[in-house]
Amino acid sequence: MSKQGASRTVEIRWHGRGGQGIVTANEILAGAVLREGKFIKAFPEFGPERMGAPIRAFARISDKPITVHSQVYYPDYVVVVDSTLVGQIDVAKGLKSGGAIIANYPEAPDKLKSIIGREVEVHTVNATKIALEEIGRPLTNTAMLGALAGISGVVGLASITGELEKKFARKFPKEVTAKNVKSIERAYEEVV
Repeated sequence: MSKQGASRTVEIRWHGRGGQGIVTANEILAGAVLREGKFIKAFPEFGPERMGAPIRAFARISDKPITVHSQVYYPDYVVVVDSTLVGQIDVAKGLKSGGAIIANYPEAPDKLKSIIGREVEVHTVNATKIALEEIGRPLTNTAMLGALAGISGVVGLASITGELEKKFARKFPKEVTAKNVKSIERAYEEVV
């Protein structure tokens, strides 16, 4: 599951806002993981939230069947799609030792780490800039999938782009799909 290929369950928690495509990103992640013959549980947490309200989504990935059905309390990876949430909520809460935060953030990881206020591993990518340049809109969910794949190694880049192409083919013109694939690929390469 890790870049070294050890067999274990990897837990992921997503943070973003309603309307930012976190549910879609988690669905694409699930399909990509299934393409690789792994097991996954992926689900959002919904309450009375509205567009723009903070939301979370969760995923568990394993080489073996998953029997845990609760939310993720102790993630290996936290994906922050909207960096304005940092400081408003504790994005590092429960992060496992050796885990990492992967955030849409325009500056270096050390700057974000100082805002988080804990000694945790932090990776950043300017997913907003990538999305604006590639898609033409600040839709960062697909870029953050690329960043997650680049840092975690839990799923391959080709699996993510293949799943996105499959999912988007039913809804969007080919050029929209191609722009999102480019966004994924750039974030995969540019995350630090």
